[in-house]
Amino acid sequence: MTTRRTLARPLLRLAALPAAVGVLTLATAGTANAHVTITPSETAAGAYTVLTVSVPHGCDGSPTTKVAIQIPEPILSVTPTRNSFWTESIQMKKLATPVQDAHGNEVTERVATVTYTAKSPLPDGVRDTFELSLQLPETAGETLAFPTIQTCTKGQTGWTEVAADGGNAEELEHPAPVFVVTEADADDAHGEADEAPDEPDEAADDADDSAESSESGDSGDDSDDVSPAVGYTGLGAGVLGLLAGGAALLQVRRRQ
Repeated sequence: MTTRRTLARPLLRLAALPAAVGVLTLATAGTANAHVTITPSETAAGAYTVLTVSVPHGCDGSPTTKVAIQIPEPILSVTPTRNSFWTESIQMKKLATPVQDAHGNEVTERVATVTYTAKSPLPDGVRDTFELSLQLPETAGETLAFPTIQTCTKGQTGWTEVAADGGNAEELEHPAPVFVVTEADADDAHGEADEAPDEPDEAADDADDSAESSESGDSGDDSDDVSPAVGYTGLGAGVLGLLAGGAALLQVRRRQ
């Protein structure tokens, strides 16, 4: 009995070793993938989208005090969403050549960086998010990178690495948040809101008005269009009636 127990203990330890290695691998992978990320609500070319930037941890255990998100050049305007724990600010950059926006207005500068500064440092074990509203470029297939500088109480981390063409972004130590602009759907209606509503069919309205006036004015129109011949006939009948009544009255008087 003692021999069996003695042999069983090493076997149990050997069996537990792969499981422990697996747990360690998962934990390491989870830590390695805990990057600053960006998630768009819409990726279609030309569409309006809300980007959610996620900060999952501090800098090597140090609380986060500031998050500066750099905006790629194809994007001109950005509207940051308020966060009650942070103050937001926008840094502009002058364009080398003025361009026109979607409404035909001349634009001479663009949003270069959106910065969120913590009112109280974000603890290392706490996650927070920041939302940016903007319109995507019209070019499908373009990769948009948003290099982000995370400043902490001690030190900072620059999430600014972008994989070269054909490179593997998962191999980067501090990858910048990125996503790819996709093709716009044929039924995409991101521009329909700016179009004027359809004008009413004037011909149809005129026809409806004509029908309504005809229905409401039938009785009055008939009285105005009475033929003169009908009037004369009625007058003649009245005269004959008077003559007949007079003759009858004379006969009664003679009998008396």
